[in-house]
Amino acid sequence: MDTEALKKYSALHPKPAGLTLQYGTAGFRAKAEQLDHVMFRMGLLAVLRSKAMASTIGIVVTASHNPEEDNGVKLVDPFGEMLHPSWEEYATQLANAEEQELQKIITEICQKAAVNQHKDASVFIGRDTRPSSEKLSQSVIDGISVLGGQYHDYGLVTTPQLHYMVCCQNTQGQYGKATLEGYYKKLSKAFTELIKQSPSSGESQRHLKIDCANGIGALKLSEMQPCFPKEVQIHLYNDGTKEKLNHLCGADFVKVHQKPPRGLDMKPNERCCSFDGDADRIVYYYKDATGHFHLIDGDKIATLISIFLKELLAKVGQTLKMAVVQTAYANGSSTRYLEETLKVPVHCVKTGVKHLHHKAQEFDVGVYFEANGHGTVLFSKAAETKIRQLAKEEKDDEKREAAKVLENMIDLINQTVGDAVSDMLVIEAILALKGLTVQQWDALYTDLPNRLLKVQVADRRVIDTTDAERRAVTPPGLQEKIDALVKKYKLSRAFVRPSGTEDVVRIYAEADTQENADALAHEVSLAVYHLAGGKGAPPQP
Repeated sequence: MDTEALKKYSALHPKPAGLTLQYGTAGFRAKAEQLDHVMFRMGLLAVLRSKAMASTIGIVVTASHNPEEDNGVKLVDPFGEMLHPSWEEYATQLANAEEQELQKIITEICQKAAVNQHKDASVFIGRDTRPSSEKLSQSVIDGISVLGGQYHDYGLVTTPQLHYMVCCQNTQGQYGKATLEGYYKKLSKAFTELIKQSPSSGESQRHLKIDCANGIGALKLSEMQPCFPKEVQIHLYNDGTKEKLNHLCGADFVKVHQKPPRGLDMKPNERCCSFDGDADRIVYYYKDATGHFHLIDGDKIATLISIFLKELLAKVGQTLKMAVVQTAYANGSSTRYLEETLKVPVHCVKTGVKHLHHKAQEFDVGVYFEANGHGTVLFSKAAETKIRQLAKEEKDDEKREAAKVLENMIDLINQTVGDAVSDMLVIEAILALKGLTVQQWDALYTDLPNRLLKVQVADRRVIDTTDAERRAVTPPGLQEKIDALVKKYKLSRAFVRPSGTEDVVRIYAEADTQENADALAHEVSLAVYHLAGGKGAPPQP
C-alpha cells in the first residue's frame, strides 16, 4: 500500500469535523455535501472487499427515495446481494476514522478479514441522476485507484441494474451478460415469450402509466422501450425533465400519503404504477369510477406472484417448496389470505431487505416483498435446474408448457434484488396471462385499515424487540401496555420498533376500521412517549 499516495488523496477528501455516520440497510445516507470523504473511503473499502472475496464488488451512488439534495452509497457483494453484515461494521469504522488513523484502520481490516493485499481488485460503479452523483462517484474512483483497484464505471444506471451486472460478472456470464444491452435483451426476451402465451395476445394493446419519480427509471425505461413487444404500451410521467427527484411523486410518496403522484393524470380504472428514485421499488394503483384511490402495495404484489407461481408449480407436478417472506409491516389481510386461502407458508422476519432475502434463500421458491414495494423471487439452484430440464425434456404437453412459463419467469425476475423494471414486467405478464384487470387483482382481499406513526425519543436504544420485531422486550411494561390496548379493538394488532437511522420509534397499528386503527396507533404512541423517554410535547391525536 502506497502510504504517501493515501495521505495525499485522503487530504483531498477531508472528513468534516464531528460528523459520524452509520452504515445501515441502505448504506450511508446524508446531505450530499457531507459525503465526499465517505465516497473516497468506500472506494478504498470496495478494493479491500474485492481482494478478500477474489471477486468484483459493486458500488452504487444513490439515496433512493430521499430528497434530491441528499445522497448515499452502498456496496454490492459478489452475487448481487447486500454487503455482508460483518463488513457493514468496517464501513462505519472507515467512514468515521480521523485522517491520521486511516492507514491503521485499513491495516486492521486487512488483518481481521484476512485480506490478501497481493490479489487484484475489481469494482463496478453506478450512480443515479442526482446533481451531486457524478462528482461523488469521481471520489469513489479516487479511492479505488489509490489502492490500485481496477474499475468499470457504468455511469447512470438503476440500483438493481448494477446489482445485476455484478452478479453476471462473478458467475462468468451464467446469470447474463454484464452490459445494459444484455440486461434489456434478457428481460425483454423472457417478457415477449410470456406475453405471446396470453389469451388476448396480438389483438388488444395493454396500456400502463408509469410515474418515474423524476429519476433514473425514466432514462432506463426509454432506452429499453424499443425492445418491448408492441402489445404493451408504456407511458412515462415524471421523467426528470421538469421537476425535482422524488418531489411529491415516486413509490414512497404514493405509499406513505396513499394518494396519486403529482404530474400524472389518472382516469378511472387505468392501471398506473410508481417507481422510487433509484428504481428498486414499485407500487401499483388506480382510481375507481367514484374517484376513490386504491393502492396496490408490495403485499398484494407478492400475493399475485404467489398465486401464479403456485398454479404453475402444481401443473409441473414437482414437489418444490414455496414460501412467502414478509415483515411485521405486512397487512394482516395479506398474511391471512396467503396462509388460509392460498395455503402458502408465510414467514415473518425483521425489517430490512437483507433479512427477507436471507430467509427466502431457504426455499425452492422464495417470494419476498416489503409492503413498500421492494421485493423479488428467489429460485434455488436445484429448482431452477429442474424447471429448465422439464421445459426441454418433459413429454407431457401441459407440464412442459408450464415449465416453459416458469423458465421465462426465472429469466424475467432479477433475483439479485428488488427491481422495479423487472417486477413491473412480471406483474404485467401475470395480469395478461391470467386475464386479470387491476380491479380484480385488488379485490383478492381487502386491506385492514392501518396507521403508521413515529415518536421522537431521547435514545432509540431503550427499545429492544423480539419475534421479528413484533414484541418489545424493553422498556419494562411497554409490551404489556400494548397488549392491553390491542384487546380493545377488533382484528387489531400493533407493534413498535426503533428506527435504524434516527432517534424515533416507529409505530404500526391495524384494526377493523380506520377510526380504530388511528385510535390504537395514538394510544400506543402515548405509551411509547411515557415509557420510552419521549421528547418534546406528547403526541396529539
